[in-house]
Amino acid sequence: MIIVIVGPTGVGKTKLSVALAHLLNGEIINADSTQVYRDMNIGTAKIKEEEKENIVHHLFDICDINENYTVYNYQKDARKCIDDILAKGKTPILVGGTGLYIKAALYNYEFKDETKSYDYSNYSSELLYKKLIELDPNTNIHPNNRKRIERALTYLENNNMSITDNNKGNQLLYDAIFIGLTTDRQQLYERINKRVDLMVSEGLIEEARHFYDMNLRTKAIMTPICYKELFDYFDGKIKLDEALDLIRQRSRKYAKRQYTWFNHQLPVKWFETDFTNFNHTIDEINNYIKKHEFE
Repeated sequence: MIIVIVGPTGVGKTKLSVALAHLLNGEIINADSTQVYRDMNIGTAKIKEEEKENIVHHLFDICDINENYTVYNYQKDARKCIDDILAKGKTPILVGGTGLYIKAALYNYEFKDETKSYDYSNYSSELLYKKLIELDPNTNIHPNNRKRIERALTYLENNNMSITDNNKGNQLLYDAIFIGLTTDRQQLYERINKRVDLMVSEGLIEEARHFYDMNLRTKAIMTPICYKELFDYFDGKIKLDEALDLIRQRSRKYAKRQYTWFNHQLPVKWFETDFTNFNHTIDEINNYIKKHEFE
């Protein structure tokens, strides 16, 4: 049995994953495309060492910022982790917000080794979407979802076929339970806003400045929400308050897109996070998992 925990930032995925790992004799597998990279800690809200509570964590900090780690790489690595954990009689727990990584790991998607990487940073989102439409008229990707547009174009360039045509990914290869954490929209947005403030207090600006001074503009750096906004501040294009407001705004919009994607792509059972008594949320989900195992 595999446990999958999804949801937007700030709803308690990390805390839940560690709690369930204790209860279910589990090991945790990262399913966030930005947390595979070393040194990107604050900007990706990566779990801190003291938060791991001696639970084994996989696929965090496994590659350098200059490496081109793809969904093809993740599929191979995640499946090996899953098989190794199951072979030990333990429970794999996938946790993260990158839906395509989760589907690649658990469903029969076929990916090829992408030897070519492409820099689309000089394209506006409008021109990038136009390019995708020209190459893949049947795409169902939203025009504002730049990350998925870039992913679709890279896939097309490497495989000479549309990612839309990779339609074999509907068969689940493992016995899995999909758990989603949620909260009402207003509370979620407030938590996202506060999380940005917390990241700043923990050293986000200094972390971003370090990458900026190293002249790093790799895919790993420019994909997450936070670094590119602060780079514009360092360039003098916007003020610091404007950069932080952009991070908050784009994080809120990204959370909305995550909900939409998970609801359409995965059989998620959603649970309302009880922030006043998180143990209640843990117990509720643990009871659901136990019930599912005996069905």
